[in-house]
Amino acid sequence: MLIASGFSTLGFRELGTQPYEPVWRAMQRFTDGRNADTPDEVWLVQHPPVFTQGQAGKAEHLLLPGEIPVVQVDRGGQVTYHGPGQLVVYLLLDVRRRGCGVRELVTRMEQILIDLLASYGVAGAAKADAPGVYVDGAKIASLGLRIRKGCSFHGLALNLDMDMQPFKRINPCGYAGLPMTQLCDHAGPIEFAEVSARLRSQFVKHLDYAEQTTLKGGID
Repeated sequence: MLIASGFSTLGFRELGTQPYEPVWRAMQRFTDGRNADTPDEVWLVQHPPVFTQGQAGKAEHLLLPGEIPVVQVDRGGQVTYHGPGQLVVYLLLDVRRRGCGVRELVTRMEQILIDLLASYGVAGAAKADAPGVYVDGAKIASLGLRIRKGCSFHGLALNLDMDMQPFKRINPCGYAGLPMTQLCDHAGPIEFAEVSARLRSQFVKHLDYAEQTTLKGGID
């Protein structure tokens, strides 16, 4: 991946807990409004319970959503669940400027997660035919991107310490009976902030940035 001069720092926004739809709309506005001089950003957030249905999503994969809202979104992939205790990471990157193809970006995202898990003594793996990261065959992280004007948004969701029951109300990522797992079941008690810090370092390393910075301010 090529690093354009002046774009060697990756900015991170720690958003805390935010409703899904306003963050999604903010990602769209950021992407539509950026230009060749806009620095790249990564947003880290937790969402209240929500199912999101990707562009390829089929209604039959929503088994019993019940009281949890369903949002039709513009990322790739099928249906997934977001909820408290899951770290959601949105990649707002100018992939064209960085000389990175979409498949390469997905591969690097998977390796970021695999290396993060390894830092907790957990062996993760990718699957060529099913994007995401798995531990002993169970999915621990989901990926879904959208590319617009050569720039990415959406990103990944890593299960840390959450209520896993809502995954049983869907066919996760379009796979009936796909087992889901979370980091705390393999590594014991974890600190959300520590996972976030480790993940930030992995993003800087694997996406070839020289350094990172914490961005202040909101996303409106």
